[in-house]
Parts: sequence; structure tokens; C-alpha cells
Amino acid sequence: MIHRTLRAGLTGLLMLASTAVLADTASLEKAQKMAANAGCFACHTIKHQVSKDGALPIGPAWEDVAAQYKDKPGATEFLTRIVLEGSNPYSSHWKNKAAGLAMPPNAVAITEGDARQLVAWILSLAK
Repeated sequence: MIHRTLRAGLTGLLMLASTAVLADTASLEKAQKMAANAGCFACHTIKHQVSKDGALPIGPAWEDVAAQYKDKPGATEFLTRIVLEGSNPYSSHWKNKAAGLAMPPNAVAITEGDARQLVAWILSLAK
């Protein structure tokens, strides 16, 4: 009887874990599709890449964004606002990591709800 209960419990945990993996895959695909449709990949990449000629990317890699804002209170709200309204051209927090161009407002390309989902996904990339 104990073995059946244990087996049923383990089976349930495995089902939940596989559902979470599928959900993560679906979230990844949805976030990447949103980013592609909004034109985000014109300036951003997911992983940090160094170009052969040493030129800085236009925008920071999302893994770098995630690392910088990991565990910071209000990060989701702040980054969602940046996505929708654009960034401050005088801010230097990406100095030597990105070209230094301000991010343009994107409220015409992405809804607030989608921007929030995209930011949540970006923040989940933190290692």
C-alpha cells in the first residue's frame, strides 16, 4: 500500500514537472514571438555576443538585463515602462556594453500586458 501511494505521488510530481517544462517552452516561444513581432531583435539578443569587429550591440543582451535587474524591487515595473516609453538617452548604465542609443518608445508595437509578459520572461533569464 505504501509503495502504491509513493508511486502515485512520484507519478504526480513527474507529471507536474513535465507540465512546467512544457509551460516554460510555451512561454519561451510566446515571448520570442512577441519580441520578433515588436521588432525587439533588431537591437537586442538573448545571449551576450561579442562581434568580430568589436562593435557594441545597439541594445543590451537580455541575459545582461536580467543579471543587472535580478532581485531588484520594482524591476518589472521599471523595465515595462522602459519598453513602452523608451529609455533615457543620458543614462549610462549600459556604458561599454551597448552602443549607447536610447531605446525608442514601443507602445505602438506592443501592448502593456505583452510588454509585462516579455519583461517577466527576460528577468527569468537571470542565472
